[in-house]
Amino acid sequence: MKPGFPLFPEQASTMASRVDALYFYLVAVSGFMSLLIAGLIIYFAIRYRRRSESELPRGVEGSLKLEIAWSVIPLVISLTFFFWGASLFFAMSRMPPEAIEVYVVGKQWMWKFQHLDGQREINELHVPVGRPVKLTMASEDVIHSFYVPAFRVKRDVLPGRYASAWFEATKPGRYHLFCAEYCGTRHSGMIGWVEVMEPVAYQAWLSVGTGSGSLADAGAKLFVQHACNTCHRADSQARGPNLEGLFGKPVRLQDSQTLIADEQYIRESIVAPNAKLVEGFQPLMPTFQGLINEEGLLQLTAYIKSLSKTATPSPGEAAPPIQQLSPEPETNR
Repeated sequence: MKPGFPLFPEQASTMASRVDALYFYLVAVSGFMSLLIAGLIIYFAIRYRRRSESELPRGVEGSLKLEIAWSVIPLVISLTFFFWGASLFFAMSRMPPEAIEVYVVGKQWMWKFQHLDGQREINELHVPVGRPVKLTMASEDVIHSFYVPAFRVKRDVLPGRYASAWFEATKPGRYHLFCAEYCGTRHSGMIGWVEVMEPVAYQAWLSVGTGSGSLADAGAKLFVQHACNTCHRADSQARGPNLEGLFGKPVRLQDSQTLIADEQYIRESIVAPNAKLVEGFQPLMPTFQGLINEEGLLQLTAYIKSLSKTATPSPGEAAPPIQQLSPEPETNR
């Protein structure tokens, strides 16, 4: 997109040009078909008009080739929409494994960001240029929508579940962030900025720190605060599943189903622990719905994910003690 073009923001991410290409293709095909149909209507209205009251129209014989053509050609064009759109959708949905992780909470009327290293921001997100950034987002109240026009990134954020999105900025600069879903009387004020920095400047910004520890550290404190370690432990006295190495691994449920322990599963296990009972455990864990806010849930999620990144002990070594997560009899996940 040419700089300064009034109808479109600049392209500032790896996906922006691909999104625009598909958009302009759709516009071009739609415009061509609209002009073609309008032109044919005018042509046929003039060419085959009735010139006198006594004139009778001539009979028109059907054409199999013509009927096949006007059925197959639109089908092929429609399939290009589908396959091109599906390819772009999958590319935008697959998270790069090396992406920097940032946790986002939308609430009336602000965006709150938590970096893994502990930095927190409100209505402003700092990211490096040339590095994929994964956003794990949750809403604390109503439906919001995370929208950065220059990145061509838009993702609805619903209460009660996590939403994920990613982008890779290609140009340093300061880009508008909006909520694209009406969320209340001050919806228009729920705006912010994404500050894209050179890698050296970004590392310097990170080094300033907050002094509050990493996101996983905050989750570990919550884990202990709510006495989750009394149930989630690696010894024979465990009343809940061992959480070390859990994230990203298959979990077998009491109904014989198997699922992958992702962010959404961890969240649901905390706020609705009896929804999916892990095989071999009783429904003892109480719900923490309303006791832990969305920021706390994200911190706990980051902590449990960090347990999967610790080194596996060699044979004969004792596993490092888990820092635990729930009060009294809990868990089943």
